[in-house]
Amino acid sequence: MTEPLSEHTADVIVVGAGPAGSATAYHLAKSGLDVLLLEKTAFPREKVCGDGLTPRATKQLVSMGIDISEEAGWLRNKGLRIIGGGVRLQLDWPELASFPDYGLVRKRDDFDEQLARQAQKAGARLHERCNVGAPIIDDRTGRITGVHAKMGEEKTPVTFHAPLVVAADGNSTRLSLAMGLHRREDRPMGVAVRTYFTSPRHDDDYLESWLELWDRRGAQDRLLPGYGWIFGMGDGTSNVGLGVLNTSAAFKELDWREILKAWCASMPADWGYTPENMTMPIRGAALPMAFNRQPHYTRGLLLVGDAGGLVNPFNGEGIAYAMESGQIAAEVIVQAHARATPAQRELALQNYPKTLKEVYGGYYTLGRAFVKLIGNPKVMKIATQRGLTHPVLMKFTLKMLANLTDPTGGDAADRIINGLSKVAPKA
Repeated sequence: MTEPLSEHTADVIVVGAGPAGSATAYHLAKSGLDVLLLEKTAFPREKVCGDGLTPRATKQLVSMGIDISEEAGWLRNKGLRIIGGGVRLQLDWPELASFPDYGLVRKRDDFDEQLARQAQKAGARLHERCNVGAPIIDDRTGRITGVHAKMGEEKTPVTFHAPLVVAADGNSTRLSLAMGLHRREDRPMGVAVRTYFTSPRHDDDYLESWLELWDRRGAQDRLLPGYGWIFGMGDGTSNVGLGVLNTSAAFKELDWREILKAWCASMPADWGYTPENMTMPIRGAALPMAFNRQPHYTRGLLLVGDAGGLVNPFNGEGIAYAMESGQIAAEVIVQAHARATPAQRELALQNYPKTLKEVYGGYYTLGRAFVKLIGNPKVMKIATQRGLTHPVLMKFTLKMLANLTDPTGGDAADRIINGLSKVAPKA
C-alpha cells in the first residue's frame, strides 16, 4: 500500500460512493493504491432503483467478495417473468459459464452501504458528508489535480489532491460538467419512478416485467408508454415502478407519478398495490443511457457508471454496468500508475474509453436502435403480441435484453448476439 502523504492527498480520488464509485475504490485499494472515496451523504441513504439485480450484477458482487447468502439478507431470483399482449411468460436466467444462473434483490439504501464498507475494508478511505464542488485544475496543463469540498454538518471547506480523479457522482455529475463534459442530446434518456407496497407478493422469486402499462380509470382503457416492474423484496413489501424513454412522444407531457398510480390501480385488489398500503413516497430518477456523456477519460478525469451514461438502453439496468466500469477503470489506473513517465501514464489511461467502447459500444448501438423502435406504440404492440408467443425467440430476447451471453463456446443465440455486437458501430 502506498503511504498517504497527508490525510487529504491520495493516488486517486473517487467522487461518489454509489455502486460505480465503491467498486472503483475497492478494486484500486485491493491493488495497493491509496484511494479517497468521497460521498456527499451519510449511509444508509435512499436511492431510486428497482432493487432487482440480474446475474450480471450478481457476478460483480461476487468479485468484490460480498456475502450474498440468504442468511446475509439477500433474496435470490430465478429469472424474469414477462407480461404483455395477453401472454405471461416465465423465463429462467440462462445457464452460462460466464455468469451465475440467479439474480438478487436488495434495498438500495442498504445495498450501497455494503459496497462502500467493502471498499473501506479493502483500504479505501471513505469520507461521508463530503460534498464535492469545483475541480482543482492545473492552469499549465489543464488537468484535474484534486477537488474542493465541504465536510460535515458545519460544511468546512477542504481540498483533496490526487493526480487522477474518478467521477462516480451519478447522472447529474457536477464534476464532469465543471470539466466541460456535457450530455449528448442524441443519446436516449430514461426516467424511472417507483414506490413500495405491503403485499402478499413480497416473496416472488422472479423479477416481473410488464411490457404494457394500462390506465383503466376512464371510460376507455388507455395504453401508456414505457414498461413496468414488480420485484418482491422478501420483507413483506414489493417494489413497483415503471420506466419510460425520452423517445416516447408523451415523455415530457405526462406526470409519471400519476401514471404509476393509474397502473397500480389496474392491478388485482388482493395484491395490495393501493394507496393505504404504500410504505414509501413515489420517487423518480433519470436513467442516462448508451454513453450519453463522453469522453470517458480526459485530462486526469475518468467517468464511471451513470456519470458516463452507462445504463443499458435495452433494459434500464445500471448497477451491473456501474460496477463493471468501476472495475475496468481501476485496472487501467493501476496499470497507468506503474508507468515510469507522464507520457506513458497518459497512453495507458487512454485505454479506458477504448476498452469501454470495445466491451459495450456495439451492444449499446443495437440498444439505441431498439429504443427507437419501441418508442413507437404500434411496434411495441406487434412485438408483444407476436414475440411473446414464441418461447425460443423470447429466450433469445432475454439474453439480448439482459446482456447475458458466453463470449466463447456459447449456443447459437450467444453467437448471434455477440456477432451483432461486434459488427455494430462502437460509437
